[in-house]
Amino acid sequence: MATTYTYELFPTSGIDEVQSVIRAVYKQVLGNPHVMDSERLVSAESHLCDRTKSVREFVRAVAKSEFYRSRYFEKCAPYRFVELNFKHILGRAPLSQAEVSEHIRRCVEQGYDAEIDSYIDSDEYQTAFGENIVPYYRGNSTQIGQKQVSYNRMFALDRGSPQVSSAVKSSQLVYAVATNSANKVSPASVNFGGSGEANKKMFKIVVRGSKFDSPRRISTTEYIVAGDNMTPQIQRIHRTSGKIVSITELV
Repeated sequence: MATTYTYELFPTSGIDEVQSVIRAVYKQVLGNPHVMDSERLVSAESHLCDRTKSVREFVRAVAKSEFYRSRYFEKCAPYRFVELNFKHILGRAPLSQAEVSEHIRRCVEQGYDAEIDSYIDSDEYQTAFGENIVPYYRGNSTQIGQKQVSYNRMFALDRGSPQVSSAVKSSQLVYAVATNSANKVSPASVNFGGSGEANKKMFKIVVRGSKFDSPRRISTTEYIVAGDNMTPQIQRIHRTSGKIVSITELV
């Protein structure tokens, strides 16, 4: 993994330091892309320069931008979208199926903006980054008291500075998180390319306690759905009061 640098904006920061912070936010939140001048958020940058907007609010603007939405919400499977939100905004990998399911439900029920706000307005974000520190990858080194699984999962998401998040459309953690197991750590030279779209992937959703038209009482039900049908299927499950136990990508 790449060395982690911390960027923070201070009241005394000069224009060069502000520009460094802006570049760091684009790189972190947008997943290390090439951002053309026409794609930059000129108004939000201006507010950051004159200090009427904090780094945290600039992060919010970038995460809600059309650039982010089009690459990660519209073109990725729901599971991949959520794991990238954790990576880009909180700087870590999701740790449990319950955590992922909560965010998928929020996105389905409350919408895109509410999903993004849930990370930035969280106590975790405030504690880790406050108002003026650019989010960074916090899980790329082992720490005292941290489970090894946290390191392995972050390693699966962050393979160093050359990686561009939008190059990978399918989830890297769906099986490990759903089964509460550790990811296999592969060599960093693994190829992240490929032209397969997320909506061609198949997923198995295990649901407990849902009620259907059948008169039989069903305690557990499994669904096999394509990535592009994930959201409507989850909506149907919620309407029948079902509880999603796991979502696993079929390979």
